[in-house]
Amino acid sequence: MSLDPLVLIVEDDEAISNFISAVLTSNDYKIIKTKKGKEAVSMAASYCPDLILLDLGLPDIDGIDVVKSIREWTNIPIIIVSARGHEREKVEALDLGADDYITKPFGTSELLARIRTEIRHSQKNFLNHSVVSEKIIVGDLEINYDKRLVTISGKEIHFTPIEYRIVCLLSSHLGKVLTHDFIIKEIWGPYSNEIQTLRVNMANIRRKIEENPAEPNYIVTEVGVGYRMIEDH
Repeated sequence: MSLDPLVLIVEDDEAISNFISAVLTSNDYKIIKTKKGKEAVSMAASYCPDLILLDLGLPDIDGIDVVKSIREWTNIPIIIVSARGHEREKVEALDLGADDYITKPFGTSELLARIRTEIRHSQKNFLNHSVVSEKIIVGDLEINYDKRLVTISGKEIHFTPIEYRIVCLLSSHLGKVLTHDFIIKEIWGPYSNEIQTLRVNMANIRRKIEENPAEPNYIVTEVGVGYRMIEDH
């Protein structure tokens, strides 16, 4: 089974939050939830979700401020799900960087279709434009971007969402050295100092794909600089 997309639900109405959670879970999405805007910003940085469903009327800060804050460092797709139906508020949210806007009440089919569309667009934008195929093969390693599936010699490798994003980032710049700072900015945002977290994730990735992690065949360390996915074997 391929990696299930992770959705962050930011909604203070428990009934609506539970309803959305049930819909997404039954359609093979993983979910994380919060009722507060400030926590949403923190969780977006920590978990790197594939998409954020955001209510505007939150108890601590306005959802518009959540959009502003998140857009300072990442292009994670944001779909506003709100009872505010005024055109002015829709325009403001979209101008500030929200990707879509659904007005409550809404149908489950519409919600799922909007989510699929935004995740698909985001996946294509995240990958380097030089990656035009749906998959890339390096030795026995195969990454299928459309299916979000990574295999070694045909055997599926189970990654966390962050590990998967790191592997995709490296593979989309095949043969090129990516600095620690570049990887951290792309994965966690420019305000993060996640060098130790990056090293831990990289160690986990190598354990999963390398026959001998101490002598890697796929992702090599450029000492003091960063990492590179080897182009040829």
